[in-house]
Amino acid sequence: MPGQRLGYVRVSTFDQNPERQLDQVPVDRLFIDKASGKNAQRPELDALLTFAREGDTVMVHSLDRLARNLDDLRRIVHHLTRCGVRVTFVKENLTFTGEDSPMAHLMLSVMGAFAEFERALLHERQREGIALARQRGAYRGRKKALSAAQLDALHRRIEVGGRSKAQIARDFGISRETLYQYLRAKERP
Repeated sequence: MPGQRLGYVRVSTFDQNPERQLDQVPVDRLFIDKASGKNAQRPELDALLTFAREGDTVMVHSLDRLARNLDDLRRIVHHLTRCGVRVTFVKENLTFTGEDSPMAHLMLSVMGAFAEFERALLHERQREGIALARQRGAYRGRKKALSAAQLDALHRRIEVGGRSKAQIARDFGISRETLYQYLRAKERP
């Protein structure tokens, strides 16, 4: 009995459209993560790895959508193929079965290395652009999540106590990490 066709989609931000990645690719079940590629916590990928069974085929738009880097890519593909799951990358037109030739392993490594290299170049150009914008005085960074008045109210609520920091963060519509960044900034001279 042939297995299921499982789709995996990852978009970096919540406002990106995940539907374009496997558009026109029929799948029985779709797993969608909305997380940065550098994020190790990808719950839908974990669910896919748990759900996939021998005979299934995992469909992914491209190599960089599945893994954070070359090591991660090779680990995930090896895990799936070792379990008898085929992995197909639509954009690159590559399929891995576990019975792959040395040439197929080379292609995975080379294509994965190119994707990792491309990502590194993108980040380097981004850093250079930000540095140039700062020199011109055009870069101000990300807009602050809280206004000065909201920040004062946040600090007063923390000093009063009675509520957890997680609850205070929710009340202000920010993440706990953002709350802790504000607290660390207040501690600095």
